[in-house]
Parts: sequence; structure tokens; C-alpha cells
Amino acid sequence: MKPGKVFLIPAPLYDNALTALPLYLLPAIQQCQAFFVENEKTTRRYFKLLWKEMVIDDYAWFTIHKAEGDVLAHFKQLLLQGKNIGIVSEAGCPGIADPGQILVATAQQLKATVHPLVGPNSIILALMASGMNGQQFAFEGYLPIDTIERKQKLKTLEQLSKQHNSTQIFIETPYRNQALLQDILQVCKANTLLCVAVDVTAPTEQIITQTIAEWKQTQLPLHKRPAIFLLQA
Repeated sequence: MKPGKVFLIPAPLYDNALTALPLYLLPAIQQCQAFFVENEKTTRRYFKLLWKEMVIDDYAWFTIHKAEGDVLAHFKQLLLQGKNIGIVSEAGCPGIADPGQILVATAQQLKATVHPLVGPNSIILALMASGMNGQQFAFEGYLPIDTIERKQKLKTLEQLSKQHNSTQIFIETPYRNQALLQDILQVCKANTLLCVAVDVTAPTEQIITQTIAEWKQTQLPLHKRPAIFLLQA
């Protein structure tokens, strides 16, 4: 039997922000028999907004974190039975700074067809709006929590950016954003560019690119606001 298909289904970055989603998501969702999701409750609510007639209990639901052994076993079994599967992360696109990679790697090993669907991704949207180098860039994910290690990492990223003429992109847990910004302003050079993209796709969205010197004169509240940081020396 031919394996089922895997649909990588994007989710809105903010509650009810459905205008950022393409219309072809609904037909893809309707082709699936099972869903592997980061958060079942919010995914169910999201799907009901798209498809009011959906009978939630008609589908198999599995919660993914790092794709524990039993979850991965269910995934393989369903796929080999020819079932179509949707993978959904909490916000944005599965596998891009979000869970889903292990399941997709397994699908590729099983020679299943994987369909990545278009949707909002704050990393890419921030890069698009930053005015920074979109030809050469790197996503570093989360920086070290320890202040000394974080400052050293920032210096390294600034050096890499200058050496390769590249954009260095990173994120932080929202409640540590303000501390990260302060560290950036302390260790990076005055003429280095910093873009901070906050609440991307939300009504409160702000995407600002300035030099470090200019940022030292700017007040931008970041506490508990999802943000993307981009650095170019």
C-alpha cells in the first residue's frame, strides 16, 4: 500500500488572525484523517473557525512535543495504512523553530509525499521587512540564558555578520526580551544594524530597523511580546 500524504499546516501567529492564511488550507485539512499537533485544544479551536461543520471527534488526534516513541509509532502506523496526516504547530509553520521535524523526517524515510503549505512565519516576515541581507542569513534560535554566555554569543554573531555580510536572526522567550535587548545594546557596536520585529501580523505589529546608537535613544516595550531579533554588522 502506498503511504498516506503529510500536510504541513500553518497556524495563525495570533488568535483569530485568519486573514494571514491562504484559502487552500481548508481543502488540505479536509483530506486528512489524523492530526499531529503541538496543542490539541488550540488547534481544534482554530480548525472550527475555518470549518464550522467539522466534527472534531471524527479524526484521530495526537500531541507532539519532541515526537516521543509512542507518538512516532502511531505516526508511522497511520502513514503506512494510507492515512493522510496533518502536522500543526502552535503558531507559524511546522518544523521552522517549531515541532514537526522528526515526523517529517520519518515521512521522508517512508517515501511519503510531504506537502508544505504556505502560511505566516514570523522569522521570514521579519527578514522581509528588515531591509537586511536576504541572500545570506542564519537563524540561531534561542541564545544562552546565562548573561555572560549570551553576551559572548552576541559578539560572535556580530563578528559572523561582518565577516560574511550576513543577517543573523534569533529569538527569546517573551518575558526575557527586554533583558536581551539591553545586552545587545551593551555589547554591539554603534553602527551595527538591529531590527526588532514585534507582534508580527497582529494589529500591534512593529518592525523597526535602526543602528545600535539609534536604539539607545528608542523606547520599545518588549516584555511578554513575541519578538524576532535581526542583526547585521
